[in-house]
Amino acid sequence: MATFDEFMKLDIRVGTIIEAKVFKEARRPAYQLKIDLGKEIGIKKSSAQITEIYKCEDLIGKQILAVVNFPPKQIVNFISEVLVLGTYSEQGVVLIKPDEQVKNGDKLG
Repeated sequence: MATFDEFMKLDIRVGTIIEAKVFKEARRPAYQLKIDLGKEIGIKKSSAQITEIYKCEDLIGKQILAVVNFPPKQIVNFISEVLVLGTYSEQGVVLIKPDEQVKNGDKLG
């Protein structure tokens, strides 16, 4: 079981997706995302397996939550720098997002 202190080590921030394209080289269907995480963190890349529900054009401008302090992960020829958060639901992965528009870089607390 995880402890509260372990959970608090995660740095989870709000970001806005500014670019999305099909990740053709991925083994499983995925998108390559560029996410604006505010002035402190900047723009980061992520590979996200969210193709069952979302189309690239629908993701642009969408705010999401992402873990920003995991080590980068190489996926084929792409470095994924942050982990976009979502729920594994019947219809596919559903992104976790703020209920209201907030500032990029705001921290989950």
